[in-house]
Parts: sequence; structure tokens; C-alpha cells
Amino acid sequence: MPRSAPLIALFLLTLAVTATAPFAGGEWIGLGAVWGEAEPGDVDILWQLRVPRVAVALLAGAGLAISGMAFQAMFRNPLATPFTLGTSSGAALGASLCIHLGWRAGALGISAVTACAFAGAVLSILLVYGLTRAREGFSTATMLLAGVAVSFFFSSLILLLQYLSDFTRTFLMIRWVMGGLDRVVGYGDMWSVLPFVATAALVVFYLTRELNLLTTGEELAAGRGVAVDRTKVMLFFAASMAVGGVVAVCGPIGFVGLMAPHICRLLVGADHRTLAPATLLFGGGFLVACDTVARTVMAPTELPVGIITALLGGPFFLWLLLTNRRLA
Repeated sequence: MPRSAPLIALFLLTLAVTATAPFAGGEWIGLGAVWGEAEPGDVDILWQLRVPRVAVALLAGAGLAISGMAFQAMFRNPLATPFTLGTSSGAALGASLCIHLGWRAGALGISAVTACAFAGAVLSILLVYGLTRAREGFSTATMLLAGVAVSFFFSSLILLLQYLSDFTRTFLMIRWVMGGLDRVVGYGDMWSVLPFVATAALVVFYLTRELNLLTTGEELAAGRGVAVDRTKVMLFFAASMAVGGVVAVCGPIGFVGLMAPHICRLLVGADHRTLAPATLLFGGGFLVACDTVARTVMAPTELPVGIITALLGGPFFLWLLLTNRRLA
């Protein structure tokens, strides 16, 4: 089978899922709504709610998947995820603080919760980078430990805020942490997420050779001419900023960045020249499909999409744990 065949199949599958998803929901919308040949309400729902939501889901899934792949290669750890370095906890702290203080005013079409979540993600990124740089070099072990420490510290602050808040605000905090796309209205969120995901994808595609060598070990990669520290810094910032942008808009949606790279390795192999585009496509299509299920399985009630991905990711994690010899 040609090496490009799985990529073409993934592209066609993702295209089909993305094209179909906007018509599904509590009530299915007919194809005529695309040309305005439907009830005015259905046309508005399609173009102002469902199409933007599917676009954000596609970008978010692609961003989380490509970031997870980059971290798994950089740490040489098959269980690394986009949230390993505490970016998600930083965003959740920012959102929780905003909800606790009752800030509502936004700017430039960005809500206060989204802005604070992104600020928290950036704070987490800078803290992890600073703590890693505090020791000589740019060690992945130090980066990993710094990320875990920052994540636990921020999580404890979130629990404190939940305890100090009233019932309504505590519920809003918990609901935000579940992750979801129900807050997406119009195309503003899509344009907010797009630059971060596009930048991360371009950086990862540019560094596919370096990623292949990093998976064999940093010493071997350095011996083959890879600027190891510079490569890790580029991957760290590009992937972390993508995760921060996605989480600020959608909340923390778990397991996409863990599952997508592994499934794509089974489909196209471990060469990052083909794995990167495959992961990007699969991650986007996967989250679109999960969000479609979340919108329809309990209609008219919507499930947070983070619950769907967690229900799928838990068994997948156990399967990975039992079958991957590197974890033994």
C-alpha cells in the first residue's frame, strides 16, 4: 500500500465527518439550509451556531492532537499529553478566578472568562519555562517535573476558589473544567484559536526530522546535528500556546492528545513526516465526531464533549498501559 493511501483515507474521512456534523443536533437540519431554502431559524442555527462550533471542534482537536504527538516525542513517553506541563491547570485557574470574582466585561469580542483562562495558560507556560531554565540546560526531566508541580499547585488553588465560592459559581467552575463547545457562538472563537493551532502545526511540520531523531535519544539526535535545546524550546512554546488557546475557548478536553497520536501510529507508522499530518487530521475529525455525539445522544440536553472523550480515553489508556512494553 502506498504511504500516502492512509493519509488520503484520513483526509476523506475527516472531510466527510466535518461536512455532515453541522446538520446533526437536537433537530436535524436539511441540506437546503446551506442555500437558504429552509426556515429562517434553521439557516441561522446552521451558519451562526453549528458551522462555527464544528470549525472550532476541528481546530481544537487538531491542536490538541498535534501537541500531544510533539510532547510524546520530546519526552519519549507514550503517556505524555498536551496537559502534562500544566497549561490546562493554568487556564482553569484563570477561568475559576474570573468566575469567582464575577468579572463579566470582555473586549474585542472575547469574553472575560476566555481572556482570563488564556492569561492563566500563559502564566503556567512562563512558570514552567522559568523553572526549567533555572537549572543548567533545558532538561526534559526538569521540564516534566516543573509542569507536574505547577499543575498540582494550580489545582489546589482551584479547589480553594471552589470552596470559597457560592453554589452557583462553584457549579460554573466545575462545568467549565468539564470542557465543551456549547459556548461557541459566531466565528470569533474560530479566529481566536486558528493562529495558535496553525503556528503549532507549522512548527511541528518543520521539525519532523528532529522529532524522529529525538525519539531515539537526545545524545544521538545531537550527534546527528540536531540543536536539541533549541528544538525543545520551539516545540514547548508552540505546542503549549496551542493548548492554551484551545483550552481558553473550549475548556480542558482530555485524552484527544493521548489517543490520536497512538491510533495514527497504528495507521501510518512512527515516521513523523507522515504521522504529523495524520494526527492533525484524525484529531480534528475525532473531536468533531465526539461533539456531534455529545449534541445528539441526549437531545435536547447536551453532554459536555469532555465527558465523551473521557469515556473513550479511560479504556484506551488502560489498553495502552497493558499492551505497550515501554510502560512495563
